Amino acid sequence: MSELVASGKRNVARQGFTADEQRQYVSITIDGQMFGIPVLIVHDVLGPQRITRIPLAPAEVAGSLNLRGRIVTAIDVRLRLGLPKRPANMDGMSVVVEHSGEFYSLMVDGVGEVLTLSSAEFERNPATLDPRWRDISLGIYRLQDQLLVILDVNRLLDFTRNEAA
Repeated sequence: MSELVASGKRNVARQGFTADEQRQYVSITIDGQMFGIPVLIVHDVLGPQRITRIPLAPAEVAGSLNLRGRIVTAIDVRLRLGLPKRPANMDGMSVVVEHSGEFYSLMVDGVGEVLTLSSAEFERNPATLDPRWRDISLGIYRLQDQLLVILDVNRLLDFTRNEAA
């Protein structure tokens, strides 16, 4: 058992965390899967917004919205991950994050609560994790009843990766 704990602490150290450090994440839901976004990069949580389409933009770029006088690009995370569009009868929400000096509104199915989790429980992506999630994940937390996939916002918003492939 002590070997397992020691190996877990080494895993945490490789991720840049100390073993007893606490991390906070805003929980979001996309197609029934729970994700976590580090609380420090979340600027706003929004309900349904009026979005203006952008001509010739990629399908996952839903458009733009005005957030207190600032133009924010809205990304439909479902389409970004190759999932079907959200049903018309389901109101979504948005989480506004900053990436490379720009604000992006990540359109998701729902936003939950802020979770405070121990770094010691953080795990690298398991081999069995859905490949769609693995490509945009930093790692996971095993919660009581489901997996919390920690979202790598930089990879999610890196449009050059998909274009190069």
